[in-house]
Amino acid sequence: MKQDALLWRHARQLSPAGARWRPLLVARPIRFLQQSILYLLLLAGALIMAAPFLWMVSTSLKPASEIFRMPVRLLPSHVAWSNYSLAVAQANLGRLSINSAVVAISTTTLQVLLGSMAAYAFARLQFPGREVLFLIILMTQMIPFQIAIVPLFIIIRHMPLVGGNDWLGQGGIGLVNSLGGVAVPNLVSAFGIFLLRQFFLTLPVQLEDAARIDGCGEFGIYWRIVLPLSLPGVTVLALFSFVDSWNSFLWPLVVLNKEALYTVQLGLSVFRSQYQTQWHLLMAASTLITVPIVVVFTTGQHYFVRGITMSGIKG
Repeated sequence: MKQDALLWRHARQLSPAGARWRPLLVARPIRFLQQSILYLLLLAGALIMAAPFLWMVSTSLKPASEIFRMPVRLLPSHVAWSNYSLAVAQANLGRLSINSAVVAISTTTLQVLLGSMAAYAFARLQFPGREVLFLIILMTQMIPFQIAIVPLFIIIRHMPLVGGNDWLGQGGIGLVNSLGGVAVPNLVSAFGIFLLRQFFLTLPVQLEDAARIDGCGEFGIYWRIVLPLSLPGVTVLALFSFVDSWNSFLWPLVVLNKEALYTVQLGLSVFRSQYQTQWHLLMAASTLITVPIVVVFTTGQHYFVRGITMSGIKG
């Protein structure tokens, strides 16, 4: 009986039906192996990307005497929670965070509003030179920010009717040494206009035509129909704008010289002197100022992925 069963199984494997199933049976282990390798590569990449953040958090919890101790240890032998309170007190992180929040929130709000209006005009309105103007806006992305620092500073310095300037922009300092001077150059971005224009092009035109038949104007269509339907794209732009403003260092360094107006990135310089760097306090402060970015991305990650995906569907 056992020999008959073995012969029957062997014959079934040699039959056409058995030959049909054999590639599937062979493909399953290969597919499992491919997926395992892919997940291992993704895990390795995630660990590499997370390593600097983990090292920053680890260093922020170490006493100053353990930071350069050999052999290197990821976990501190003694958790120094006092590093955080010392960092907050020494750098005045409360004031710095308020300054950065004012700049980031105002920049994000106005960049979304102004950028979405311009994007709607380029996506839906017909006017002479529309494509050429849009191309010029995209070409500005190729200009490094460092090249524009001096012209931007001159514009901010001679802004009319602010900071003691007359209507010709003379006699005062304009928006220099003010949070407004930090925010103004970032109120509109070519990337934001491009991103939202691409997203607006994916929306059905029939909705706007129906609104026009009901007597809705162009601004009403933009405000009541297009903008609410574009929440994923708007969220992506808001996330990018907030993170860019929060992490900005070079432009605030040029515009500000009053410590009371410093942003968080400038405030970190208090832990560095000519002869030493307080690494434990610097890493503690860096960990604290990273928290808002993590919270913002965690809150909007669903819209972020969806917006990035949909913004490139139609050109």
